[in-house]
Amino acid sequence: MKGKMDTDLGQVLISPDVIAQYASETAYECFGIVGMAMVSMKDGLVKLLKRTSSTKGINVEIDENNEISIDFHIIVSFGVNIVTIADNIISSVKYKVEEFTGMSVKRVNVIVEGVRVID
Repeated sequence: MKGKMDTDLGQVLISPDVIAQYASETAYECFGIVGMAMVSMKDGLVKLLKRTSSTKGINVEIDENNEISIDFHIIVSFGVNIVTIADNIISSVKYKVEEFTGMSVKRVNVIVEGVRVID
């Protein structure tokens, strides 16, 4: 389902893919995040996604009330506080996506799939 806003001149529809791309860029600005992750259904291995395909690690749903839910699958840097990273992602993404779309973000879930040592 696409996000929908009615204006005096017509409708504006926003694709979940656009929201995922914007949310991805916002998350990459947060300290401690290495990248988005994708779990292989075949063998259960976690793969660090390249930044150009990072939206595969994000799931965006828009409900019938035009509210957005976003799930992030991420890999974090070793030695950082996971709760702090998650809180930062949640607050930053919620604020920036609401400003970008004019829609309400109902929920942001952060699923930590792995930890990486960064040189």
